[in-house]
Amino acid sequence: MRTHLYLLLLAAGISAASQMSSMAELLTLLQQMWRSVAKDLPNLRIETPDNVDDVNCVSTIFEGTEQLKTNPAMKEFSVFFQKFEILKQSFTPRLPKEGKCDTERKNAARFLEKVMTFIRKASKNPR
Repeated sequence: MRTHLYLLLLAAGISAASQMSSMAELLTLLQQMWRSVAKDLPNLRIETPDNVDDVNCVSTIFEGTEQLKTNPAMKEFSVFFQKFEILKQSFTPRLPKEGKCDTERKNAARFLEKVMTFIRKASKNPR
């Protein structure tokens, strides 16, 4: 029985470690994207939630990343978008019916800062 418990805890630890590694990789890619966007796309505006803690604004973050994904300058960050899609799929079933989300069109660099905050909070508080 102890062996089974040990194996279960080991598997849970490996799963949690890979998830944390994945979040760290997402954040690293986001920092690279931020530098690229700040330099190459200073005029790109994306609908940005005022408060990333508001569960009603999660879909706004997802929509903004889709807008970035379609931008030709972001092709080099396809790995980020693939990994973010996995995160998105883990949130989508748990999202409530869309409520009011206060947003403002801001430059893409500011939007990415909000995405970084969202990912940091998501990695600390699994939904």
